[in-house]
Amino acid sequence: MPPITLALAPFLFPGARGISVAAKILVFVLLVASYDLLLGYTGIVSFAHTMFFGIGAYGVAIASTRLGAGWASVGIGVALALAASLVLSLVIGLFSLRVKAIFFAMITLAVAAAFQTLASQLSDFTGGEDGLTFRNPEWLSPAFEAFGFDGRHFSYWLLFVVVTLVFLALLRMVNSPFGRVLQAIRENDFRAEALGYRVVVYRTLSNVVAALVATLAGALLALWLRYAGPETSMSFEIMLDVLLIVVIGGMGTVYGAVIGSVLFVLAQNYLQDLMRLAEGPLGGVPVLGALVSPDRWLLWLGVLFILSVYHFPTGIVGRLRAAAGKR
Repeated sequence: MPPITLALAPFLFPGARGISVAAKILVFVLLVASYDLLLGYTGIVSFAHTMFFGIGAYGVAIASTRLGAGWASVGIGVALALAASLVLSLVIGLFSLRVKAIFFAMITLAVAAAFQTLASQLSDFTGGEDGLTFRNPEWLSPAFEAFGFDGRHFSYWLLFVVVTLVFLALLRMVNSPFGRVLQAIRENDFRAEALGYRVVVYRTLSNVVAALVATLAGALLALWLRYAGPETSMSFEIMLDVLLIVVIGGMGTVYGAVIGSVLFVLAQNYLQDLMRLAEGPLGGVPVLGALVSPDRWLLWLGVLFILSVYHFPTGIVGRLRAAAGKR
């Protein structure tokens, strides 16, 4: 699904499901690209990325429920969420990135689990397990209509514009001298330090930028869903999905976030439908009928992931680049 297809998704896929899948792809493109800045370009394994994602979602939700629907509430919520993520990412970076990679990963996992627990237990503030449902600004509400479009269309195009601009900024960053230093740190942090680069400073900056972009992605998801909850923005399943998409698309390739997100989200949403079609003619076959049952879609999603890793060990983008380099 090329960018022009995502831009025209409301026209190409007029149904509610089609535009919702396209919106989820946009959110995951931004979330995965920000995580690839950590894992693919800097070599940092963090399990706290969904924490920042959730902070963005809850920032918008809490501000909109407490201050009322409006652009001012959205702006305040996003600003406070970005400020909180900035402080947390700085603290995590400065105090944790000095330790070895496995210990840093464990620290981020503990912090993320603590925040998910807080989001579930502080029911007066976050809505607990039920989460928070809120109203969007008038232009983004489903009932709004203007120029032949409704609020869902305007919400989608807001997502598309923000994701495109931030994605291009990330692409420019990884191709700048700053991005080259991050890649040098990933390859050999000792040599990068010997060349005069403050490794801890660059790793912390990478952690901060990735956290801020993930926070923005969470805010966009909350605006689209008009809801924020622990399962939709802070669950460990989302973290696993992000890791899978990074591997499928290709680590250290920002474009891999686009390709991986498109393939993964489409498989996640339409694989079960394809299996339901296959179940018709094969349903009577004893073993094969059970294997193609729509209830087994997660099994086949795992098989597809294993095949993609086996045939594309460097990711799809990495494989394409290698093939282009041989010509």
